[in-house]
Amino acid sequence: MFGFPPDPSSLITLANWQDPPNQRWAFQHMREIVPTQTIGRGPGPVSLLPTSLTAVGGVPLTRLDGSAATVDEVVADTFTDAWLVLHNGSIVEERYGGDMTAKTPHLLMSVSKSIIGCVAAVLIEGGALDPEALVSDYVAEVSTSGYAGATVRHLLDMRTGVAFRETYTLAEAEVRVMERSMGWRPLLPGDPVGAYAYLTTLGTAGPHGDSFTYRSADTDMLGWVCERASGIRMADLVSRHIWTPMGAEADAEISCDAVGSAIHDGGISAVARDLARFGQMLLVDGRAQGRQVVPASWLKDALNADADVRNAFARSENHLFLPGGWYRNQFWLVPGLRGDLLVCLGIHGQMVCVDRVSGTVCVKLSSWPDAQNPGYLIDTLRAFSALSSQLADAAQPAPQSLANGASTTFRPES
Repeated sequence: MFGFPPDPSSLITLANWQDPPNQRWAFQHMREIVPTQTIGRGPGPVSLLPTSLTAVGGVPLTRLDGSAATVDEVVADTFTDAWLVLHNGSIVEERYGGDMTAKTPHLLMSVSKSIIGCVAAVLIEGGALDPEALVSDYVAEVSTSGYAGATVRHLLDMRTGVAFRETYTLAEAEVRVMERSMGWRPLLPGDPVGAYAYLTTLGTAGPHGDSFTYRSADTDMLGWVCERASGIRMADLVSRHIWTPMGAEADAEISCDAVGSAIHDGGISAVARDLARFGQMLLVDGRAQGRQVVPASWLKDALNADADVRNAFARSENHLFLPGGWYRNQFWLVPGLRGDLLVCLGIHGQMVCVDRVSGTVCVKLSSWPDAQNPGYLIDTLRAFSALSSQLADAAQPAPQSLANGASTTFRPES
């Protein structure tokens, strides 16, 4: 996309923006590819991020393949666009790759889900949303779809029985069809126009409340429910309840479809420092700038999930890559070296990792050529955990009020 105009052979379009090597440019220029709505930072003060640079790049770790590496090597080898580490609220490392800078918004992909989950938490706390209510109580249009009988809680934990395959390498998988309806790929004849229209067409694959199955559609349905419950569109909900009170320094944006509906499952773009502020808010029990942004009980519930939630994850294919982990309230929970890590994940290498034991938040924005890469994922999580452990050794840990400070060993039922 260089030149005036760009050479036709280099054009990045709706048809190819998710293909390598186009992602690196596309993820930093979403508003030039699809429609977006502004998530305003609001008129309030910016939450300060003091800088206290520390040499952490040489921290050693073992890769998934058994080879030795350092944090620096993992960052260099995994198509990193931004890498930012906070310790006890201060920036200890910050770097950018390619043309990206501290001012560049970057697509968060499914890290967006955790932000949407926090919006739902605020609505639940305020009484506008009931997690035990039926989805169809808020959105009658899905009362004859696969979402019939599902509750909001099923959406939050991705335990609906809806027929939806998140198989990125399969062109006919539901996730790829939904992308066309929501405007992330060109429409084909017969495709529903708009993400919500597509959600009404989904069928049933099994009972609600069974095993965890990662379905982006569930978050899109959750976002629709939040809008109906509040009477406010998602861009403004995120601005009002998350971005402004946490003290963001820049506006964010969320992509929308042809009829103006937000893409809740992965459409948010933001600068790395604001993503770090989001992680820091999660680290300190949902507080920022002296006020409660996200209910502390919401985070406590995610961190201390019961056996039913953990067994639902243990029965899923994700357990092979993240053994001992679980999924709750649109967060991933993963055992680390010294305690459970609260993680927000997005395809192509978007991550926020919160280590409560060491008081560390890590942000990684990337442009992996493939949507999913288990090696890159596990190596990065190990890098997060290794440097967090190093920082914990070098300084007094931050106070813990929600987590027990020790890694949870969970044995799934046989």
